[in-house]
Amino acid sequence: MTKPAPKDWILGISPYVPGKSAADDGRPLVKLSANENPLGTGEATRAALLAATADLATYPDPGAAKLREAIAEVHGLDPARVIYGTGSDELLHIAASAYAGPGDEVLYVRYGFSVYDIAARRVGATPVVAPDADYATDVDALLAAVTDKTKVVFLANPNNPTGTMTSREEIARLHAGLRPDILFVLDQAYAEYLDGDEDDGGLELARTASNMFVTRTFSKIYGLAAERIGWGYASADVIDVLHRIRAPFNVTTAGQAAAIAAVQDTAWVEASRVHNRQWREWLAGEVASLSNHGLRVVPSKANFLLILFDGKLTAEAAMKGLWDEGFATRWLPGQGLPNGLRITIGTQDQMRKVATKLRAMVEAA
Repeated sequence: MTKPAPKDWILGISPYVPGKSAADDGRPLVKLSANENPLGTGEATRAALLAATADLATYPDPGAAKLREAIAEVHGLDPARVIYGTGSDELLHIAASAYAGPGDEVLYVRYGFSVYDIAARRVGATPVVAPDADYATDVDALLAAVTDKTKVVFLANPNNPTGTMTSREEIARLHAGLRPDILFVLDQAYAEYLDGDEDDGGLELARTASNMFVTRTFSKIYGLAAERIGWGYASADVIDVLHRIRAPFNVTTAGQAAAIAAVQDTAWVEASRVHNRQWREWLAGEVASLSNHGLRVVPSKANFLLILFDGKLTAEAAMKGLWDEGFATRWLPGQGLPNGLRITIGTQDQMRKVATKLRAMVEAA
């Protein structure tokens, strides 16, 4: 019997695997596997969301005008060039859809965000992976991998799942080395965790460059992962193209209201950034003290740490041991990191318990 046949390239996609929130036996766990804000959602943001749920029968503003204006005011941008999406994931997908297809290549760095591979394959383009530089982005390797078929370059900065940061100078050098017909998508999902002097200059480039598209999300520091809201900035021409294929009414009324309150709540963002920096550096120091047991932490500027296990304790065993302590973390064999465990920065109590358990497991091994 015949049946509908998908396009060949669809069967080559490995579906996105979200971070676990339960052990294999079903036990619920504290979720340190999805890079969510351990402090939750700001009160002003929560209040705005709840107040906006009074009218559920009316479609949301299809142009998200007030949200675009709020984002533009905070970041000094042109609201007409702000686009919004169902998380930044939708924006990454439509960027690939609009500018790549069968016979084209989509380029990204090894150990990059797993959605890039899916976005490329979804449209029939060929994913091309450039070598890394000790888990960080190698700009020379990316430029060397560009061919006449390259149409889109994806780069997360800070990177997920490694947490590594590419400097402003290197981002500018990468952009300058790309042909003007290649869309450079700079994924800044973790940008709000950076201190001001660490900004990579992506939005500044996007103000003037015709082939620069910067994406951000409300899922991380703003604590709105459940609402799925992202935004992006590019030239008027790129934004016009992307609007043609984004989903209509893609951000809910409550989501728009919450995101407006969130982007304006700079005190909440600063408190979350300070907490993250303090406990990221503390946990990194604890892991570094175990280096003689084969543990290594990759330098991170995000809200997580990638820990490499090259001693007697394996990453898989560490993940399962942390289950016993009540914590879900992210083991990464599917991303070429069978020795890697990504741990979201949680509360003070959670970080102390994670460090204590890691030390106990290392010493036992």
